[in-house]
Amino acid sequence: MEFRKDLFQNERDDNLNVIGKGIQRQDMPGHVTGRSPFFDDHAFEGLLHLKVVRSPHHHARIRRIDISAAERAQGVKRILRGADVPVNKNTLLSLINFGKDDEPTLAVDKVRYKGEPIVAIIAESEAQALAARALVRVEYDPLPTVFDVEEALKPGAPVVNETYPGNTFEYHEKYDHQKLRFGDVERGFASAEFIVEDRYQMSPIEHAPTETNGSIAAPEQNDRFVVHSCAQGLFFSLGTAAKIVNLDSNRLHFIGGTVGGGFGGKVDSLTEPLSILGAMMTGRPVRYVLDREEEMLYGGPRGAERIYIKDGIARDGRILARHIRSYFDAGAYTRLSSYAAIKCTAHLPGPYTIPNVASDIYVAYTNRCPSTAMRGFGITAVDFALEVHMDKGAEACGMDPMEFRILNAYRDGDMKAHRRVAKNTALIECVQVAAEKARWPLSEDAKRQSSLHGGGGARAEIPATPIDENGRIGRPETRNGRPTQTLPAGATRIPLTRQPIMEGSTENRAKPPAVPQYEPYRPAAPPPPPAYQPPPPPVPTPVAPPPAAPANAPASQHGAHRFSSVFGTRRR
Repeated sequence: MEFRKDLFQNERDDNLNVIGKGIQRQDMPGHVTGRSPFFDDHAFEGLLHLKVVRSPHHHARIRRIDISAAERAQGVKRILRGADVPVNKNTLLSLINFGKDDEPTLAVDKVRYKGEPIVAIIAESEAQALAARALVRVEYDPLPTVFDVEEALKPGAPVVNETYPGNTFEYHEKYDHQKLRFGDVERGFASAEFIVEDRYQMSPIEHAPTETNGSIAAPEQNDRFVVHSCAQGLFFSLGTAAKIVNLDSNRLHFIGGTVGGGFGGKVDSLTEPLSILGAMMTGRPVRYVLDREEEMLYGGPRGAERIYIKDGIARDGRILARHIRSYFDAGAYTRLSSYAAIKCTAHLPGPYTIPNVASDIYVAYTNRCPSTAMRGFGITAVDFALEVHMDKGAEACGMDPMEFRILNAYRDGDMKAHRRVAKNTALIECVQVAAEKARWPLSEDAKRQSSLHGGGGARAEIPATPIDENGRIGRPETRNGRPTQTLPAGATRIPLTRQPIMEGSTENRAKPPAVPQYEPYRPAAPPPPPAYQPPPPPVPTPVAPPPAAPANAPASQHGAHRFSSVFGTRRR
């Protein structure tokens, strides 16, 4: 491994005891000898097995559930329904008071995705539980479905999750999406030489761990329960289970540590609450493990994301404006998708200095299996989209894609779109080293560039950002307010006399924007920048916007007159 002390001399010293050295993992001997204990390796006398009846419909009302034949089946000890679950509604992030409880452990009146659990069968053996499961009769009234994130947000779409009747997650019980505004993107597009737009669609991805989701719960002394689990976040799972079964958390003894593959797919506590509840009601150990088919179909995939990106680029290659609109497909319930949208917004628009940035990130509910975390949750997909889009931007203005990134990369001292100063930046050096390793030719000017020089100054200024008379931020066509005013340049927040009210709140919810017809990049003759007209009252003192960047700045300046930088999405 090569350490580039010439590039990162301030990042570390040479007294390293792990990095760059051949250190053996603590769990390696157990893994290679087959002696590592997994949750399913624990033997209990009198172990019972739990299996669930799942919905065959994507969306349906439950008319009737008949468990009489299953109750008489051989080996059946207990059958659980929604009414048996002490707290039969939960959301994963309720432990930090984020979001509303929206997902039942066992469905009661309605199912919202194919495979949703309805009835749990506890029997002496797994075969007996499966046989009894086949005897349960459920009558349904199928309901309309919606599987597309943008269709779900249209007026008149089927309501998937009544906790969020608009089919979007509500932040702070008011706002229907995550929003970022920095500068004036419409003005930036108007002054651009090239407009590059495209749509990027990701697919759901199943984690496919070698070990499927599962747990074993057993009564312990002192009215406690031990739980052997493969959960990735053991304390998270303990808190979730304690809430659902209505026990003090100190009555649950969770044991984990060895996970047979997770990648984000074992954070949802899919089995622990029911195995604990089964142990509580039978007084015996209960094992609940998803089989491979259940894991693949109902275990919770990486959520599909749809991303629209529009860039305005100057003739010399500087990105003048970027707008991003993204939709996270949460499936039928929230789980962690609301958190993913926050991470995505915090990561935009990439490690690039862009003076005008806007984004709108939605979490949409559809009649799909609820999605969950997976490697780089909330960031991986938008990173892919942004970097493919950077290649298209480089092609549009006739630049080498490596040099296009070096030109637009932020330097130390630049202002990010989240109004934070960029520090410890290194994208330029990373691109230079990657080009060197790949024998990719760079110009001498590109080789001389450094993340330590050329930042700050005008690039560190916070530009003026359009708002309306109520302090709403956004593009004029998405607002119903009176004429646009301006949040003064350099301001980090809207004054307290004008509290921000984001459009799309539960009051006067705005319709989602229509899907644009995207086109390949198009060269356009840049119109002369319009003269700035101070807005009419109620703003007492109009503030002129910052001066526009010179239209024909030489490429060797590498955006020296670019103003702001980014927070979060990157590369390529």
